[in-house]
Amino acid sequence: MRGRKSSAVIVGAVLLGALSLGGCATQKYVDEKVGGIQTQVVEHGARIGELDKTSREALDRATAAGKLAEGKFVYSMVLSDDAMKFPVNKWELSPEAQARLTEMAERLKSENKNVFVEVQGHTDATGTPAGNMRLGAERAEAVRRFLNAQGVALNRISTISYGQDVPVASNKTREGRAQNRRVVLIVLS
Repeated sequence: MRGRKSSAVIVGAVLLGALSLGGCATQKYVDEKVGGIQTQVVEHGARIGELDKTSREALDRATAAGKLAEGKFVYSMVLSDDAMKFPVNKWELSPEAQARLTEMAERLKSENKNVFVEVQGHTDATGTPAGNMRLGAERAEAVRRFLNAQGVALNRISTISYGQDVPVASNKTREGRAQNRRVVLIVLS
């Protein structure tokens, strides 16, 4: 009987030891998992802060655009027909383009002196995105300078380049690329 009691005590001690070791392993496991989750929470908090900053910046840009667009839309003019198509990697205005812009400048001056013109430069998708952004800006700037030379005040003209980002046709064909090399004028009052 004494042997049975000793055996029961030994078995009990072994079970108690196993449970306590299991508890330590479980505590270590929990500590590792909680530590990992805490790290993730900190990382997510930082990402949320970045997104919040980006959202605020986007709201500021949208507010500025809204102030610009407070005037009502009058009309737009797309300069991409045969007279206004730009050759590849060029921003110089052809004589036909200059004639069209002269007509537009006269229209702007005669219809309403309180208009604002946004000149948007576009390109096809050949070349690098950064190079196309610069080329679109050069095209828009060429139009702005020409309109100013025709008597449209510079403070009434702004330029923006969309580069290759807003195509009106497929960049997979020669005709489509030619249509994408354009300038759009938006007139607001």
